[in-house]
Amino acid sequence: MTKKSATTRALRRTTATAGTPAPPAAPAAITASAAPAAPAAATATTARKATTARKATTAPKATTAPKATTARKAAPAAPAVTTVTAVTSDEAVPASAAIAPAVLRTMIVCVSDGLFETLGNTRQLEKHLGVSGTICPRYWASPSIYPWQRRQLIDLRKAKTGPRYCAGGPIRLLNLAGMRDGAFTGASMRHAHWARVVAGTKPATPWPVYLQQHLSDPSKYPMDAAIADFHRQPRVQAMRMHNAATYGAGQLDLADLEMFQSGPVGYANYHAQWALCTDAFLTEDGVRMQPASAHFADRITYLEQATRYLDSLNESQRLLAVNLQHQ
Repeated sequence: MTKKSATTRALRRTTATAGTPAPPAAPAAITASAAPAAPAAATATTARKATTARKATTAPKATTAPKATTARKAAPAAPAVTTVTAVTSDEAVPASAAIAPAVLRTMIVCVSDGLFETLGNTRQLEKHLGVSGTICPRYWASPSIYPWQRRQLIDLRKAKTGPRYCAGGPIRLLNLAGMRDGAFTGASMRHAHWARVVAGTKPATPWPVYLQQHLSDPSKYPMDAAIADFHRQPRVQAMRMHNAATYGAGQLDLADLEMFQSGPVGYANYHAQWALCTDAFLTEDGVRMQPASAHFADRITYLEQATRYLDSLNESQRLLAVNLQHQ
């Protein structure tokens, strides 16, 4: 009994020792198969929740409300540009449109041979030339003209003193060089006389400047105020006082103030060129040249162009001087 009991105890110990590794194997199988499955399902569930959470979280960030707010802030930029453009246009147009126009009294017209004879008989300038005016005898006739050539001149007249003069004719029968020299000499003497009249006075602002200020804003600067300001200048007062005490050709033209102030040579050259080209020039092609404004600078530009054109004409070209009306 003692041996059997010992053997029985030994077998029990052996069975107990041999069956001990089996329990850890089941947990290992569970860990390899079932355990990972549960976490996968959990991970899938977690992923859905995370995706839902991201969508829920991302939705407010993707909302266009902030962008709409930004768009509302940027929208006023377009009207601002339009407003600036409108203001600039309204302020710039009156300033650029206010130009003191040049006074046009006389025009030189290039006329064809056939039309020249027609005008010599009918004098219908507006019908044939589109110019409202009358024929003006101001050209000097050539001193070497023959009697049979006189019929080629319009309104040939004999002066009491000096050369004969007419309203127009072929360039070869006109004494243009004599007219230029005579105007230069007369202007030189007139400027010397003007210098004595205005001696001791400061340079004056010419009339076109006041006229342009009036045209820019007639309500704030009426014509009466412009005339008064122009006449109030000491140099202008000296010229007006001289004219008040002088009659006839000895008076000084206030419109020549800016030309007078350019100096004796500038004034003489201006009148030498003006004697041939006057205030405007109409070419045979119908192109009309005239000063862009009453300012002396624009008059010089016109005289440069008109003189260059006149010098390019053939000696057979016929010229006609016209006194303009309502220009």
